[in-house]
Amino acid sequence: MSQKALVVETAKTPFVLKSVPIPKPGPGELLVKIMATGLNPVDHFVQAYDLLPNVKYPIILGCDAAGTVEELGEGVQGYTKGDRVFFVPDLGASSGGFQQYTAISVDHLAKIPSRISFEEAASLPLTFCTAVIPLLAANPVGAGLNPTFDPNVSFKGDSALVIGGSSSVGQYAIQLLKYVGYSEIITYASAKHSDYLKSIGATHVIDRTTVALSALPDTIKTVTSSPIKLVYVAFVQAPEIMEVGYSCLAHGGQMPTAHPAPTKPEDAEATGRKIYGVYASTRIEPNIEFGNLMWKNISKLLEDGVIKPNRIEHVPNGLAGIAGTLPRFEGGSAGINGMKLVLNPQETP
Repeated sequence: MSQKALVVETAKTPFVLKSVPIPKPGPGELLVKIMATGLNPVDHFVQAYDLLPNVKYPIILGCDAAGTVEELGEGVQGYTKGDRVFFVPDLGASSGGFQQYTAISVDHLAKIPSRISFEEAASLPLTFCTAVIPLLAANPVGAGLNPTFDPNVSFKGDSALVIGGSSSVGQYAIQLLKYVGYSEIITYASAKHSDYLKSIGATHVIDRTTVALSALPDTIKTVTSSPIKLVYVAFVQAPEIMEVGYSCLAHGGQMPTAHPAPTKPEDAEATGRKIYGVYASTRIEPNIEFGNLMWKNISKLLEDGVIKPNRIEHVPNGLAGIAGTLPRFEGGSAGINGMKLVLNPQETP
């Protein structure tokens, strides 16, 4: 049996839509019919610029996926055919979301609550991991805000800043800070997203279209008199964003980021400020232990409304719509407008 898949044959070459075999689930795996796939900047930058090291070609990209269980591999328990699941595919095994079926380990997925659609579920996996690992995981992986998902943890009275709050990652960072009880959650984002960002937990929105990045530290002082004990940097494409975020951080504070390897400022040790990067995979050490807990808890967080999926922009034409849509990430958050781009591979012509 064959399926349609979008393949990058060699580095920096165009996508090719082709027929490939439907995989057979191995021990501990599920075969999933993909009903929704989210698009991420990494998909574009790997295809266009060969961004990640040690990529093995040909590769099927796609880091966010949701669908229905079609077949169970040997030894799988707790799942049945027809279950709705969402997950981060294993790109190294060409099990990415840019295809109509994939095999996925049961260790790296969760069931979709009934109130959540496939498209909404596909907005979560990679971007949620990018926020939750550096925020909640224990030191030295992350800031250690709540490594066990204890509902009683509270940072009441503390203030936090999210730079890039309207991005997919930033939206999850805001919600996670609300989850752990921060009293003030300030975000630097476009004012047009203000009402939505406040609805998910932000207490103040500093308009990035009228307040220059360089003016952010002084502007924060007009918003709150409290020290900023935590800064999350969701938008990390420019070095100056990291520098400004760090300058907003109180001595002894923590700065988790969406950057895989942020530079440590010279005065970090002397001022007690800590910076965390993230490689948003629950398959690699040292993320595995926390990742297992995350997958066990994420469905309940969604079911209880603690975490709300991103708002969705549907990409038409299934896999055939990807190549023309991914270049929008060249414009950063301005090219996406606070939405998560999602498609249904089953709609591929």
